[in-house]
Amino acid sequence: MHTEIAEVLIDIEAHLRRLNMWEQIPPSTQALASSEPFCVDTMTLTQWLQFVFIPTIYQMIEDGESLPEQCGIAPMGEAFFRDSSHGVEDLIASLRKIDELLSAGGSR
Repeated sequence: MHTEIAEVLIDIEAHLRRLNMWEQIPPSTQALASSEPFCVDTMTLTQWLQFVFIPTIYQMIEDGESLPEQCGIAPMGEAFFRDSSHGVEDLIASLRKIDELLSAGGSR
């Protein structure tokens, strides 16, 4: 299960890079310290994926921690990209896949 999740994280990163949404400069410490879900008050969804979600899940896998049992990122992605013409279908599909894997029992 962890291998599958790691593979989808790699896919998400690849999609963000292909869409030129992978950033070289991380957000400020203050932005990363947001207490809002998905850091909606300080970051875009793509920044949150890159600088919070992906590294957090990788770290949890590496440390052998239990992964979240519920995940609902795809609806956030669909809303974020609703009016986009960037060709984000593959990214949204990967977000759905990570939701399915984690919600099916990430700690299995």
